[in-house]
Amino acid sequence: MPRTTETTTAGRHTAPRASNAKGVADHAPEASAPEGTPIEILPDQQPSRLDDCRRCALWHDATQGVAGAGPKHAPLMMVGEQPGDKEDLAGEPFVGPAGAMLDAALKDAGVPRHDVYVTNAVKHFKWEPRGKRRMHKTPAQKEIAACHYWLEQELEDVRPRVIVALGATALKSVLSQRTATLQSVIGTVIDHEGRQVVPTYHPSFVLRAPDEDTRKRAYEAIVEALKVAYRAAGK
Repeated sequence: MPRTTETTTAGRHTAPRASNAKGVADHAPEASAPEGTPIEILPDQQPSRLDDCRRCALWHDATQGVAGAGPKHAPLMMVGEQPGDKEDLAGEPFVGPAGAMLDAALKDAGVPRHDVYVTNAVKHFKWEPRGKRRMHKTPAQKEIAACHYWLEQELEDVRPRVIVALGATALKSVLSQRTATLQSVIGTVIDHEGRQVVPTYHPSFVLRAPDEDTRKRAYEAIVEALKVAYRAAGK
């Protein structure tokens, strides 16, 4: 996704971040701690930098934390689940295949990128090894709750009028409801703490869908949700 020069990145790193130029195949075997190695977890920590966060254990096996990005005071905030493999290595949200899908949906919905802030409910990539690849693993509820600390900061900094919750994990985080289900509210607009929340599918759902018809319907649902959210934001 293109980036604007006037951006806010809540919890953004203030020191150089680690990078891994060797790529996924070399990264995966090195990232996991030996069995039995204690991992520092400080659930009550209130860090000022994402690099310092130890509120859950996900920091340990990620390359780096991935903060949100977008214009200051964007009227629309989109919240996904977590960084993927490419985002973890790049340190930027929605730069992988799901990001490309989201870019296409924004274009089809007529939503300018400069009116959108993108972030994730969980800021560190949770994965499990599969051969030499790092495969996405759904965050646990305690990890979503621990990372809500960062989402609250982003909401305070950006002050969006409307939030698009991309997928069930994002919906649970945005509403602070662990029992929230996407299917029960998809296609609706939810009033929540002075903002409107528009739930829809995560772009990765479109990419994983087993058949063309499901992919088409899911993609159209995302585009329609973005149109609804943009109108609700007064655009």
